[in-house]
Formats: sequence, structure tokens, C-alpha cells
Amino acid sequence: MKIAIAQPTYLPWLGYFDLLDQVDQFVLLDTVQFEKQSWQQRNRIKTPTGLLWLTVPVVFRGRLGQRIVDVEIRDPDFWRDHLRAVELNYRRAPFFDRYYPPLQEVLSASPGLRLAELTVTLVRWLVEDMGITTPIVRSSELAVDGKRTELLGEICNLSGATTYVSPLGSADYLLDELPILTGRGVEVVFQHYEHPTYRQLFPPFQPYASVLDLLFNEGENSLAAIRSGRREPLAPTEVAVHRKDRVSDNDNKVGS
Repeated sequence: MKIAIAQPTYLPWLGYFDLLDQVDQFVLLDTVQFEKQSWQQRNRIKTPTGLLWLTVPVVFRGRLGQRIVDVEIRDPDFWRDHLRAVELNYRRAPFFDRYYPPLQEVLSASPGLRLAELTVTLVRWLVEDMGITTPIVRSSELAVDGKRTELLGEICNLSGATTYVSPLGSADYLLDELPILTGRGVEVVFQHYEHPTYRQLFPPFQPYASVLDLLFNEGENSLAAIRSGRREPLAPTEVAVHRKDRVSDNDNKVGS
């Protein structure tokens, strides 16, 4: 059984859904520490002048160390600006009329919700619409404890996972703590994703926007576009070699 674990993200990019689509269970890690100005609360859409940030304002002052699941939205009307930005930049997209109404429905219902409730609701809507059938659970719904890789190991064991598919961005710490998972009988591989090119407004093409950009432009072809970027997962040894080369290159730059 394959499992992936990732923090709830606001209107995630394509690679997030590729990771979700290729496993047997996906766990939204909402019990770890919230990071201000991270993907947990913001993402980008395409505009004529480039990528534009959409950020959910949250209550942060005096709450250092709060968990994602506990973060409160500061401005209950933030969604009006987000919808206005989406409408302004995508109203001429081929599938605007299909996706804007449900997006409007989810965002306009956000007052009173915490950040995680909003991001999880959006992810579930997007997954269902694209036809991804992977079961999704939240770590706050599980009886697990621990920090970092120990927590991942607890979730894997509780879920009966034999393989953990990790985002490549976690390699910097996970490679050093690999025995924590392998010692529990869990094989670790890393997601290998190459961003696909698709129809997009305002050329030239720009990657790494929110999945909304893909949906508004490609509609029912969105999942196929996401899957087209999937490559065979990388073994830890492969990732370690690239990591070593990167460190070596940085050392050479410092010494030059």
C-alpha cells in the first residue's frame, strides 16, 4: 500500500495532485506547526504581467508555534478579493463558466472557518471534480503523535503503508532520517514530476501556478495533463547523488 503525506495547501499546484493521484491513501498533515507566508496560506494565479499571489490572511501575532489545524482566518471577507482577481484574469478562459461558480460557492462559505477547514474543503472539491479517487484523511483525525519523520512513521504504520511516496522537497531532512521509516518496514521513494505545458492565457507559458490555472484552461483534460508530468519515482540513492552534487557545486562557488 502506497501512502503520501503533505501539509494542507491553498489551491495547490499540479504536482500536489500528481502526488495525491498516485497513492492509495493521502494524509493531510494539519497537526504540524504553521509557517507564515507559506503555501499553507497562499498560491499564485496567472495574469498578463506574471504570477499573482492570493494570500489568505490569518491570525498569527501572539500565536507563534500554532498548529495548522488551529490557525484562524483573520479577515472573513478576504475571498471577495480572491474571486475578483480570478474573475479578472480568467473570465476569457475556455472553462471559466464551469469552474468559477463552484469556486465562488466554496470561498464565499469560508467565514467562520479555520484555514485548514478551507484548504481541505478546496482540495476535496478539486479532487472530486478531476476524478481522483484516492481516499483523503487528516492527521488531526488520527491517533498519532511524534515529530517530523517519527510522525510520518506513526502515520504509515497506522495506515498499513508499505511504501511512502515523499515530495522531493523533503529530501534534505528525510534522507538523513531514512532509517526511522525503513526500520518500520516502510520503503521510501521520492516523487519525480516534470511540469507539463498546457494551453494558457497571456503567453509565454509560466509553470507553477495554482491548479486553477489548468482547470480554467483545460477543463476535463486537466487530470490527463497532470498525469503527463509523472515520471518513475526516484530511489533515495538517486536523490542522494543529486543532493551531494548540489552541495559540491555550492562549495565550489563559495571557494571560487
